[in-house]
Amino acid sequence: MSILVRFTGAPSMSTEKYDATMAALEAAGAFPTDGLEFHVAFTSGGSFRVSEIWESMEKFEAFSPRLMPLLEENGVELAGPPEIVKVHNMVKP
Repeated sequence: MSILVRFTGAPSMSTEKYDATMAALEAAGAFPTDGLEFHVAFTSGGSFRVSEIWESMEKFEAFSPRLMPLLEENGVELAGPPEIVKVHNMVKP
Protein backbone atom coordinates (compact mmCIF):
# COMPACT_ATOMS: atom_id res chain seq x y z
CA MET A 1 0.00 0.00 0.00
CA SER A 2 1.36 3.42 -0.98
CA ILE A 3 1.96 6.10 1.62
CA LEU A 4 2.16 9.89 1.51
CA VAL A 5 5.02 11.42 3.49
CA ARG A 6 4.93 15.17 4.21
CA PHE A 7 7.94 17.00 5.59
CA THR A 8 7.80 20.56 6.92
CA GLY A 9 11.05 22.44 7.30
CA ALA A 10 11.92 24.44 10.40
CA PRO A 11 11.91 28.25 9.94
CA SER A 12 15.63 28.10 9.03
CA MET A 13 14.92 25.91 5.97
CA SER A 14 15.67 27.46 2.58
CA THR A 15 15.61 26.53 -1.09
CA GLU A 16 19.42 26.70 -1.05
CA LYS A 17 19.60 24.03 1.67
CA TYR A 18 17.09 21.91 -0.23
CA ASP A 19 19.09 22.24 -3.48
CA ALA A 20 22.35 21.34 -1.70
CA THR A 21 20.74 18.30 -0.11
CA MET A 22 19.28 17.13 -3.42
CA ALA A 23 22.67 17.52 -5.11
CA ALA A 24 24.32 15.49 -2.32
CA LEU A 25 21.67 12.75 -2.60
CA GLU A 26 22.11 12.56 -6.37
CA ALA A 27 25.93 12.58 -6.11
CA ALA A 28 25.74 9.70 -3.63
CA GLY A 29 23.54 7.75 -6.05
CA ALA A 30 20.78 7.81 -3.45
CA PHE A 31 18.16 9.74 -5.42
CA PRO A 32 15.85 8.94 -6.96
CA THR A 33 15.61 5.77 -4.94
CA ASP A 34 13.76 2.48 -5.17
CA GLY A 35 10.17 2.79 -4.03
CA LEU A 36 9.81 6.55 -4.48
CA GLU A 37 6.91 7.23 -6.81
CA PHE A 38 6.63 11.02 -6.61
CA HIS A 39 8.53 13.90 -5.00
CA VAL A 40 7.50 17.56 -4.89
CA ALA A 41 9.08 20.50 -3.01
CA PHE A 42 7.31 23.81 -2.44
CA THR A 43 6.75 26.72 -0.10
CA SER A 44 3.38 27.14 1.61
CA GLY A 45 2.39 29.54 4.37
CA GLY A 46 6.02 30.63 4.77
CA SER A 47 7.23 27.05 5.33
CA PHE A 48 9.34 24.94 2.99
CA ARG A 49 7.69 21.57 2.47
CA VAL A 50 8.31 18.30 0.67
CA SER A 51 5.64 15.73 -0.14
CA GLU A 52 6.42 12.26 -1.42
CA ILE A 53 4.50 9.18 -2.47
CA TRP A 54 6.19 5.88 -1.60
CA GLU A 55 5.30 2.35 -2.70
CA SER A 56 5.33 1.23 0.93
CA MET A 57 6.36 2.16 4.44
CA GLU A 58 9.18 -0.39 4.19
CA LYS A 59 10.69 1.36 1.15
CA PHE A 60 10.52 4.74 2.91
CA GLU A 61 12.08 3.31 6.07
CA ALA A 62 14.88 1.73 4.01
CA PHE A 63 15.71 5.16 2.53
CA SER A 64 15.61 7.13 5.80
CA PRO A 65 19.10 6.06 7.01
CA ARG A 66 20.57 7.49 3.79
CA LEU A 67 18.54 10.70 3.98
CA MET A 68 18.92 11.77 7.60
CA PRO A 69 22.74 12.19 7.65
CA LEU A 70 22.60 14.30 4.47
CA LEU A 71 19.90 16.52 5.96
CA GLU A 72 22.11 17.09 8.98
CA GLU A 73 25.23 17.73 6.87
CA ASN A 74 23.35 20.40 4.90
CA GLY A 75 21.87 22.14 7.94
CA VAL A 76 18.32 21.03 7.21
CA GLU A 77 16.09 21.05 10.28
CA LEU A 78 12.53 19.79 10.26
CA ALA A 79 9.67 21.37 12.18
CA GLY A 80 8.84 17.91 13.51
CA PRO A 81 8.58 14.33 12.37
CA PRO A 82 7.11 13.78 8.91
CA GLU A 83 3.39 13.19 8.62
CA ILE A 84 2.73 9.75 7.13
CA VAL A 85 -0.67 8.68 5.83
CA LYS A 86 -1.92 5.74 3.79
CA VAL A 87 -2.96 6.57 0.24
CA HIS A 88 -6.50 5.52 -0.58
CA ASN A 89 -6.39 6.36 -4.29
CA MET A 90 -3.86 7.75 -6.72
CA VAL A 91 -4.46 8.62 -10.36
CA LYS A 92 -1.54 8.83 -12.80
CA PRO A 93 -2.66 10.30 -16.13
